[in-house]
Amino acid sequence: MAQARLLRVSLALGCLLVGLLIVLYWDRVGTLRLALAGPRPPAVPASPTPPAFPDAPAGPEESVRGYDWTARGPDPQDPEDPAARQAARRGRLRALCANTSFAFAATRRALDDIPSRELDHLIVDERHGAIYCYVPKVACTNWKRVMIVLSQSLRDRAGAPFRDPLAVPREAAHNASSHLTLGRFWRRHGRLARGLVRARLQTYTKFLFVRDPFVRLISAFRSKFQLENEEFYRRFAVPMLRLYANRTRPPASAHEAARAGLHVSFANFVQYLLDPRTEARGGPFNEHWRQVHRLCHPCQIDYDFVGKLETLEQDAAALLRLLKADAGLRFPPSYRNRTARSWEQGWFAQVPLAWRRQLYQLYEPDFLLFGYPKPESLLRD
Repeated sequence: MAQARLLRVSLALGCLLVGLLIVLYWDRVGTLRLALAGPRPPAVPASPTPPAFPDAPAGPEESVRGYDWTARGPDPQDPEDPAARQAARRGRLRALCANTSFAFAATRRALDDIPSRELDHLIVDERHGAIYCYVPKVACTNWKRVMIVLSQSLRDRAGAPFRDPLAVPREAAHNASSHLTLGRFWRRHGRLARGLVRARLQTYTKFLFVRDPFVRLISAFRSKFQLENEEFYRRFAVPMLRLYANRTRPPASAHEAARAGLHVSFANFVQYLLDPRTEARGGPFNEHWRQVHRLCHPCQIDYDFVGKLETLEQDAAALLRLLKADAGLRFPPSYRNRTARSWEQGWFAQVPLAWRRQLYQLYEPDFLLFGYPKPESLLRD
């Protein structure tokens, strides 16, 4: 009798110990960077197949929304060797995020404090074990196309998975149903989500691409406010015209505004970004000008690869090799525009010095985290 009771007590204690180990494991994966062995987490059941999109040639805006990674050139302090370059970029991120004197709002949050909706910029490819955080105005259209090809999440008119990224239409690349995001994954799995998300963040290859923050702002302004974009005109340009250009009754449409020769200026745009009422009224910045550290959470997520638009060709090739996807896939050549760093002086000429300095403070974490030089010529008298 005593032996049986001892055996039952031993079994109960053993089960309790195993349960505690499981809880500790799921709580610590990711934050302690544990080295996990064994296979990747099982694939998530496929989402319902999204509708096929018609094959379509590039639209007239493609050249405006393209990128010229040779305009500024690579950072002279960036190592030429791809492995050394990544070590330097990742080391910089880790050092700054661990530096208590470098504190801004995003560094004070734990991963569990980030709402699932803020993980919707992280696109998951279960087939290759990859997670891509897309940053608008940093070649994200073509990277989304590449993720569709890698994950085979979309099919063409013939019912076959897309093989060529450039065959994926722009509207398909940007359609939310074309991608599984970490946010959608989190919401889908309820109570199990935290552990499953952490396991993927620990074992999958996580990457993002960044760009000089001020040049990215100029590029966003050009494509969203210098073209007849009805959505951005009504949501953003009309309030800017009313608040900062003394236009109490702006034209009803972007087309009418263009015919009247009425546009928001780049100075109006900067004023909008600096206005404390902007986020108080409408929530976080639009993704096209939201800071990268707020989109991709580099102090909570340990990225395996940090690419830059200025070295896009070399970085894209290195990343595809890392994913073992380089055999039959190349990153698409990009259309070129002239949004270069050398344009900053002209674009900021009508922006008061005080505003420039405030704008730098607003985007300073991105400059520092990703190793972009402080634009001293724009910030001094």
